[in-house]
Amino acid sequence: MNTPLKTPKLLLHTCCAHCAAYTVGYWRKQGYQVAALWYNPNIHPFMEHQQRLEAMKSLAQKIDLPMEIAEGYDVIAYFRQVAGHEADRCRYCFQLRLSRTAETARQKGFEAFTTTLLISPHQKHELIVQTGNQVAKETSVEFLYADLRKRYSDSRHITKSMDIYRQQYCGCLYSEWERYASTSKREEKKP
Repeated sequence: MNTPLKTPKLLLHTCCAHCAAYTVGYWRKQGYQVAALWYNPNIHPFMEHQQRLEAMKSLAQKIDLPMEIAEGYDVIAYFRQVAGHEADRCRYCFQLRLSRTAETARQKGFEAFTTTLLISPHQKHELIVQTGNQVAKETSVEFLYADLRKRYSDSRHITKSMDIYRQQYCGCLYSEWERYASTSKREEKKP
């Protein structure tokens, strides 16, 4: 008697609906049963966090994506990680979020984990990969890698017709400041 092959389960850390849309489809086509994890204590202010979470819930419902939401808003853990390390804050942020994802994957019986951060051309790609591989060694849960950056605009096109909230900066207080400070400086230079 042949035993049916089990579909491997993948836990996908999701940073926002726009990055998730294409990424979920990609991993499903690779043969994975995909579920999402929302854990983003880096997103500030709190209302921005909530808008992105609601957008992710909306996408999950529309594409039939099971979604885990980490309890609470772990803002203190985030600031404890990055305080005093602002120049290297992304490393600490990726470590915090991917560690939680891998640990949740291990606890819930997923074979692997990955992140939607890998689709964004605005993220520190090599650092995400390095962090994912390090976390995989520490947790014994496989980190799946795919360079999806060339599909970033495809992901945004998928969600455009869904009328889903689209953020204007990476998420953290520092990236918000950098984005709007640079806009302000450009406006000051206009004659």
